[in-house]
Amino acid sequence: MSRLYTLRLAIPEIAAHFGVEAPLPTLAVPSETVEGNPGLVVIEKDGRRLLKSMNWGFPRMTQEMRLRGDPPGRIGLVADLTNPMWEGLVRDARYRCLIPLTHFANPDGDPGKKTRTWFSVDKEPLVAWAGFCRNTPEFGPVYAGMTMTANARILPYNDRMPVLLDGHEHEQWLHGGAEDVIRFQYRPPFHAERIVVEHSDDLWRSGKLPAGMQLALL
Repeated sequence: MSRLYTLRLAIPEIAAHFGVEAPLPTLAVPSETVEGNPGLVVIEKDGRRLLKSMNWGFPRMTQEMRLRGDPPGRIGLVADLTNPMWEGLVRDARYRCLIPLTHFANPDGDPGKKTRTWFSVDKEPLVAWAGFCRNTPEFGPVYAGMTMTANARILPYNDRMPVLLDGHEHEQWLHGGAEDVIRFQYRPPFHAERIVVEHSDDLWRSGKLPAGMQLALL
């Protein structure tokens, strides 16, 4: 999966959809989210759902990076649950979150001329991506999204896609055990017929939104 998605609804609409009480008035919806930049996540604490802003991407430090004296990099996608860096997150439900999104994108075309192709869920103006979050010494509060094998509609662009959740699955993701996390990643993805594909001529780094969303914001 690529590292670009967007969320184009107002804070009150997002809060109402996820049952968030009294979101902070200082929260803002990013125009788009790329790895390393802020995004919005829904967490649950003391029985209450909260909407938070965090940066997308956990700190990543390899042995080679340490030897070179490099600063930590970022990793925003959880593809391999057997990686030791995710082990504690998988077992402990405190580190689960829901990542609201309306569209995610994959690049299409030749190198240097790649364009944005957008994907959304049919008849679902807002969906949740299964995520993990925690406070880190390197970057403060961060989050990452879990990925899975792509369905047939996304496979021509990428062999991975977000683990998307239907509304009735939010509770199980936030409170389930490690076996539930594993099941969500390895279950069949959303059926291809549920995915809407929007091709565009917008260059990958253009910052332009899906056409329907641009019209909605005018």
